[in-house]
Amino acid sequence: MTKAIYFDMDGTIANLYGVENWLEQLRNEDSTPYANAKPMCNFSVLARRLNILQRKGYHLGIISWLSKNGSKYYNEKVTSVKIKWLNTHLKSVKWNEIKIISYGTPKEKNVLYPEGILFDDEIQNRKNWIGKAYNEKNILDKLKEIC
Repeated sequence: MTKAIYFDMDGTIANLYGVENWLEQLRNEDSTPYANAKPMCNFSVLARRLNILQRKGYHLGIISWLSKNGSKYYNEKVTSVKIKWLNTHLKSVKWNEIKIISYGTPKEKNVLYPEGILFDDEIQNRKNWIGKAYNEKNILDKLKEIC
């Protein structure tokens, strides 16, 4: 297995679906829900584990979809908001790769190391992934096993 770990954002590390009226806001091309999403696990522990893994040679990446049917302008705004969210909530993590791609685009075809590990709440993304894939539950436990 390649020493790479990728994370989806929405519904995996960022609780987008816990933001009140998130869907209506996205349909209105309002990027606020992406900015206001809360972390889905203890990010102090997550950052510590990711930094340990990176020192052990792991490639760390984000592979996240844009909003469905977003305009070019909105997609650029969402990309910026997602990167800012990462820099705010996981500022000590120096990501090797961040890909924010069109909704529905195969994630395994848009990363450097698809034979690595993926954490994603979307079952089809996990099924299509070439390496090992896990849902959003127990991220910290899975990373502890790798450490």
